[in-house]
Amino acid sequence: MGGFFGSVKKQSAIFDVFLGTDYHSHLGTKRGGMAAYDKEMGLQREIHNIENSPFRTKFEKTLSEMKGNAAIGCISDTDPQPLLMVSKLGKYAICTIGIINNASQVMGEILSHGGYFDAMTGSKVNSNEIIAALINSKDNYVEGIRYAQERTEGTVSILLLTDKGTLIAARDRLGRLPVLIGKSEDGYCVSFESFAYKKLGYSDERELGPGEIVEVSADGITQLAPAGDKMRICAFLWSYYGYPTSTYEGVNVEVMRCKNGAIFAENDAKSRDLHDVDYVGGVPDSGTPHAIGYSNASKIPFARPYIKYTPTWSRSFMPVNQTERNKVAKMKLIPVHEFIEGKNLLLVDDSIVRGTQLKETVEFLYSHGAKSVHMRSACPPIMYGCKYLNFSRSTGDMDLITRRTMME
Repeated sequence: MGGFFGSVKKQSAIFDVFLGTDYHSHLGTKRGGMAAYDKEMGLQREIHNIENSPFRTKFEKTLSEMKGNAAIGCISDTDPQPLLMVSKLGKYAICTIGIINNASQVMGEILSHGGYFDAMTGSKVNSNEIIAALINSKDNYVEGIRYAQERTEGTVSILLLTDKGTLIAARDRLGRLPVLIGKSEDGYCVSFESFAYKKLGYSDERELGPGEIVEVSADGITQLAPAGDKMRICAFLWSYYGYPTSTYEGVNVEVMRCKNGAIFAENDAKSRDLHDVDYVGGVPDSGTPHAIGYSNASKIPFARPYIKYTPTWSRSFMPVNQTERNKVAKMKLIPVHEFIEGKNLLLVDDSIVRGTQLKETVEFLYSHGAKSVHMRSACPPIMYGCKYLNFSRSTGDMDLITRRTMME
């Protein structure tokens, strides 16, 4: 996945973008980037690898070096971004969220018309460069963004920082991902997550509709293209990767998860399928509010039979050796024996995708003396991999445990 944050103000926007981007760190662990525009310095850009250290530790130095009243930042689990572009439309910085499923086809068409790309390691082309090439092929930003979204299969939300010191934001064509605008006393911001700007003193201004394009300056918002009438927002925002304090289309993530858990409990009560459960717990962290909702509705005590140790194992670091990787994975889970030994446990997970974590969790609890372990999933059985967002680590549909089980 990934997320972006941009701000344009009557004073420096650098600190707001630094903090606002850091608040999107739950959406990616590979790369972070910032770009800014200053009348004297022009466009500036900084990108760092954040696999083994948080965004803020890599960009603290950037606060004193980067200048500008307009800036953008992004967290990316894929390609380095933002990129700086020089085109007939002007100079700009670009970052995107989503996935291009027909990248090879689009690249072939661009190359056949004399275009070119800078290759990264392994001859891979940065997806932001593909989107920029499509935008640059038209006579203005609006036509270019519309063309880029029509030509790409998948999902593309776009945030541009122009050499006029404005932001151009475009929500993906079917609104699968959120793009929100916040307002403060001296400017505006564009964000994936609403809580990111509220903590910085911005208030809700509006949420872009599917395919809507706007230009944002310190003085206001100009709609460049209206929203479409078809919405296909991703339900996984609420069940899995949305942050608990986030609100999408007016619905808070934590509230939705608690309600979902309550529905599980009501269904289990009707079917008398509670198995003399002693404690209800969640698979941390996104399964926890589902479990709280279940507990509140069923009156079965909520407990955390194990805790994830995150102070030093919060990032995606894993040793090369498989034996060591397995040991590190186990080190993250710390049992609370009093809530496990001889207990009938019901755990709620946000989803069951490949089944790997489920198997390890159940084995972990039984190895520490659980009498029985029952599971609930906040998502319906997942039969197909997502073709629109790149947050799944499965390489094919047969990696999905539900699909594999039914096919066998």
